[in-house]
Amino acid sequence: MKKYLVTGGAGFIGSNFIRYLMNKYPDAEVINLDKLTYAGNLDNLKDIGKSKQYRFVKGDICDEALVDEVVAESDYIINFAAESHVDRSIGNPDAFIKTDVFGTFVLLEAARKHGIEKFIQISTDEVYGSIQDGAFRETDPLMPSSPYSASKAGADRLAYSYYVTYDLPVIVTRCSNNFGPYQYPEKLISLFVTNALEDLALPVYGDGKNVRDWIYVLDHCDAIEFVLRKGTDGEVYNIGGGNERMNIEITKFILKELGKPESLISYVPDRVGHDRRYAVDCSKLAAMGWTPKYNLENALSETVHWYHENAWWWKKLKSGEYLEYYKKQYSSLSA
Repeated sequence: MKKYLVTGGAGFIGSNFIRYLMNKYPDAEVINLDKLTYAGNLDNLKDIGKSKQYRFVKGDICDEALVDEVVAESDYIINFAAESHVDRSIGNPDAFIKTDVFGTFVLLEAARKHGIEKFIQISTDEVYGSIQDGAFRETDPLMPSSPYSASKAGADRLAYSYYVTYDLPVIVTRCSNNFGPYQYPEKLISLFVTNALEDLALPVYGDGKNVRDWIYVLDHCDAIEFVLRKGTDGEVYNIGGGNERMNIEITKFILKELGKPESLISYVPDRVGHDRRYAVDCSKLAAMGWTPKYNLENALSETVHWYHENAWWWKKLKSGEYLEYYKKQYSSLSA
C-alpha cells in the first residue's frame, strides 16, 4: 500500500487528482497538505473527506517541521502547492516567490532526508514564455514573463537540480491550461461561466486573440499518474490537450452554451506582460503511450453545466475577499 503526499490538494487540480487517485487505487493512502489560502477549499473534497485512507493536514509547505513530519510518512510527493494566478503575481510577487520557490525547496530537502521514492513537481507551460509559431519541446530554454511563471520556473529547475546533485527521483511536468469542476472563479473559464450565470460582464483582455492550449483537468490527472508510474527520473514531460483556441472563442462558446448574449463581453486593457500564445509539443509523452481522452467541446460543455448545477459551491466564493478583488480589478465593467 503506497502513501501519497499531495501538497495543495484542496486546490483545483490537486483536489481533482486526489479524487482520481483514490478512485483508481482504492487502497491508496493520501495525505493532503494545504495551507487553505483563498483558492484552497475543503468543499472540493467533500465527498471523500471522511474516507479512512484520506487525511487532511492544514499547513504551509514553507513550514519545515510540519513538512518533515508528513514527508516521513510518505512514499510519493506530488507538489501542486503554489500561488498560481498571474494577475495576483503582478501586484504581490513576494508571496509567489516564497511559496513556489522556497516551499518547493523545503519539500525537496525533506524528500532527500527521508528517501522519497518519487517526487513529481507540477510546473506549467508558462515557464517557456510566448511562442508565435510551432510548439515548445522539453529541452527548449525557459523564458518566463510574469512573476508567477518565473517563480514556477525557479521551482522547476530547483527540483531538477536535486536530481542531478543528490540523485533524488524527481520528475517535472509542464501542463497547458486546465479547466473543469472546482476551479476557483478567477481563471478564464470558471470566471466567465459564473459571471455569465449572474449576467455580469465577461472581461476579455486586449483583442481576445491570445491563444492557449486547453486540457480537461481529468486528462491532466491521468497524465500525472502515468508519469508517476512510467516516467524516467530527471525527465521533464509536457502535457497538453492539443486544443488551441483563442480566448474569445472560448468566451463565445460559454455564452452560447448558456444561452447568454455576446453583449456580456467587455474588452478591457491588456494585462501587463500578457503572453500571446502558449503551445507545447507533447510527442515525448505520446511516444510513451499517453494521449488525452476527453474531447474539448464535450468536456467544456460538461464543465459549463457543472457550474450551472453547483452554484452552492461557487456563489459563496464570489463574495467577501473575492468580490472586493473583482471590483478593484474590473470596477469600470457592467453588464
